[in-house]
Amino acid sequence: MFLSYHISIFAYYLRKMVRCANLCLLILEFLVFLHFFSWQIRSVVADAGEFANGTYVIEGTVIPPYGNDWFIKTRIHIDGGQYLGFVRSDGSFKVTNVPSGSYLVEVVNPVFVFQPARVDINSKGKIRARRFNVLQPNAVSIIPYPLEMASIGRASYFQPREQLRTLDLLMNPTLLLMIVPFLLIMLLPKLYDANDPELQREVQNLSILNPRPNLPDMSEVSIFCFIRLLVQIHLFSLA
Repeated sequence: MFLSYHISIFAYYLRKMVRCANLCLLILEFLVFLHFFSWQIRSVVADAGEFANGTYVIEGTVIPPYGNDWFIKTRIHIDGGQYLGFVRSDGSFKVTNVPSGSYLVEVVNPVFVFQPARVDINSKGKIRARRFNVLQPNAVSIIPYPLEMASIGRASYFQPREQLRTLDLLMNPTLLLMIVPFLLIMLLPKLYDANDPELQREVQNLSILNPRPNLPDMSEVSIFCFIRLLVQIHLFSLA
């Protein structure tokens, strides 16, 4: 009898505690709902105030690249930083107090490069987004709005070092000046017939007109200098 009495008292207080916990949970849910509702109301009122003042909101989403903390160093630049915006962890952004006009929207990140977009806002508040083309700035390519801006790759701050190629060596002007005359000297004598009578007469006339036949021929001097230069280059490479 005594035990059943205490059990009933314990059950009674337990039911009261459960009701109290449920009431606290209900109050907490109501406070959360009230906070969310007030935040939505403030957002709507702010947007309405902006529309009433002739300013608008440029919004969109940045498609997250690799990594979890990319949004910390990411900024939204409009017209080169005239208007600034921040990116939330889910990739969404809003830039407020923007008057009507045409704006270049860029996502600035030190690691990734994003495709910019052009946003046009008319005096009635109608917003149109189009792809920004550097080569053809007047070309119109409509894209969805709110914006969806994706990364096109990693930023490159250094120019890669050029590699040594055989073609670069062959196209070297100094080497061409050495090889082309040598080829001409070697190939030109083979382009005509040595037994041609007219050619023999011209050679005889030149030998008659030459007052100093003991001087070496210019072609022989060129070949000798070229061979000497090749030998020096070969010895220098061996050293």
